[in-house]
Amino acid sequence: MKRFFYTLLESVTRILGPWFFAVVSRIIAAGYFLFSKNVRESCRFYAFLYPKKSFLYHHYCTFRQYQNFTTIHLDRFLADHGQETAFQSEGWEKLESVVAEKGAILLMSHLGNWEIAAQLLLKQQKEQLNLLLYMGVKEKEGVEGLQKEQLQESGVKIIGVERDGGSPFDGVEGIRFLQEGGLVSMTGDLLWHSEQRSIEVDFLGRKASIPVAPYIFSLVSGAPIFCFFSFRTGTNSYRFSLADPITIHARRRIDREEAIRMAAQQYADLVEQQLRTHPLEWYHFDRFVR
Repeated sequence: MKRFFYTLLESVTRILGPWFFAVVSRIIAAGYFLFSKNVRESCRFYAFLYPKKSFLYHHYCTFRQYQNFTTIHLDRFLADHGQETAFQSEGWEKLESVVAEKGAILLMSHLGNWEIAAQLLLKQQKEQLNLLLYMGVKEKEGVEGLQKEQLQESGVKIIGVERDGGSPFDGVEGIRFLQEGGLVSMTGDLLWHSEQRSIEVDFLGRKASIPVAPYIFSLVSGAPIFCFFSFRTGTNSYRFSLADPITIHARRRIDREEAIRMAAQQYADLVEQQLRTHPLEWYHFDRFVR
């Protein structure tokens, strides 16, 4: 049903113009704000981010969060229908210097619009970039299914991770991809299923659990980890930034756990730093901070 409605919305927007898409999507977001159970989690999150602010301010931030999320869909629509996406990138040369030699891990977060960034960077670096993207698979995919189809059409190779866990061969394929000089993109802040291996980090003065897979991939393959952020600067306009690489060195088996913990905390610190600059572009609607 969601997929049908989204397709219908796109069809009507082609006739009436992007303003119709923007208005309808914002009305839908307001409905989610009023009735979704996840609103409580967002308010709780903003209470941790702004402990000295009032209850009403936390709800205001949540409302803005839901409204801002609609821009992801609007910008995707504009890009898919001929409007060129403007963007500036910072730090891309850091990735170019290593990706062809030994591959790299691109660690995405639910902060900003990672999807449009993946499409644009692939388009810009088509000849040099070989991208493999790990994405979660939902039982009934609507809009998310369309997103994945569009990414695949852009040339991105996607491995879907099921709710009950992925195949071990999926991990082997990712390691091989890195060893061949490819770029593997993974989610750094979302546990997709209950049995997924995780590691605990400090975040906003509390504890949060994040996937350990990116750090194991890095340790096994020797590929560095790059934390990637994409923030909106205007209608269909973005700024991409790539942080300095995170490398994991552990010659002895006994040192591996501590090396992985330190790398994961580096990532968490980078996310928190970016979050404080772009607090209303946090699009993680489930519980993150304990």
